[in-house]
Amino acid sequence: MENSKVYIILLNYNGWVDTIECLESVLRIDYPNYQVIVVDNNSPNNSMEYIKAWAEGKLDVWVNPNNPLRKLSFPPVQKPIPYVFYSKEEAERGGNPEIEKQFINPMIFIQTGYNGGFAFGNNVAIKYALAKKDAECVLLLNNDTVVEKDFLNKLVEVSQADKKIGITGCKIYYYDNPSKIWFNGGKFNEWTGRAVHIQKEINKEVSECNFITGCCMLIKREVLEKVGLLDESYFMYVEDLDYSYKTIKSGYKLAVAHNSIIWHKVGASGEGEISEFSAYWIMRSRIRFVIENFHIAKKISALSFITFTRLIKFIEYLIKGRKDIIFAQLKGIKDAKR
Repeated sequence: MENSKVYIILLNYNGWVDTIECLESVLRIDYPNYQVIVVDNNSPNNSMEYIKAWAEGKLDVWVNPNNPLRKLSFPPVQKPIPYVFYSKEEAERGGNPEIEKQFINPMIFIQTGYNGGFAFGNNVAIKYALAKKDAECVLLLNNDTVVEKDFLNKLVEVSQADKKIGITGCKIYYYDNPSKIWFNGGKFNEWTGRAVHIQKEINKEVSECNFITGCCMLIKREVLEKVGLLDESYFMYVEDLDYSYKTIKSGYKLAVAHNSIIWHKVGASGEGEISEFSAYWIMRSRIRFVIENFHIAKKISALSFITFTRLIKFIEYLIKGRKDIIFAQLKGIKDAKR
């Protein structure tokens, strides 16, 4: 369907500065039929109040004038921007159509009241979008990104070109190194339980893959209705791999629109310095994914690969004096088996 209605979902947790910069770039896109939903997972720094103030024209964020990506989010778009604010329960019921009719395409702000993780927050917004009968697709977009003006047009073109495409991703560059690719498709190996990013140019407008990062994930409504929502038991990490895997198992294809471009605020040399928090959740989610989804042969193979590679990494962490990371990952492995 031409110009399908797309609900763009941004999840915020303590990142209101990034969220506002992202919104400034999103509101410049040339796609004619979209609505923005911002979900806050009960940020203790009052993020939602800052985002409301921005929408009301009372606050702007500073972007370094020397930043080559500043043009994507500056100068600020015209304010005030109409918005409707909902609690989790109100949003999941589809909001209040009568209030929304008072505005032209208002932004939807949702306060979940609880930090239930990535899947939880996005699911609240997805439920809102699905309750609206006009939703053809939802776009999960990290709040720490900025986007090209035509990125959504390119995504939707690829998505609509093949009815078997269930999820479409884009080319993602590092925000701090704007010419370096962070994601241009994903490869997942069931025998190792390992998913990796393709980080090179691909001379095609579109190609298939078997993993799309949740940083930018355009999902068709029919996929959400058939596959279901994101698995909230992961809390953080691997939920995008899990959803990619389930989508393929349900008979759909995954595609990357290589001409659709955004930038993501990750460390230019990799994922940055690992923390106890991320070490725990990455390992817990990875092990849980293998246990939940694989039959015996692939399960044994993947768990053996993870065990072998952990032993090597543990030696590296010992040398670096990072016993905290070792203990965090061991705890993640233990908790994944519960």
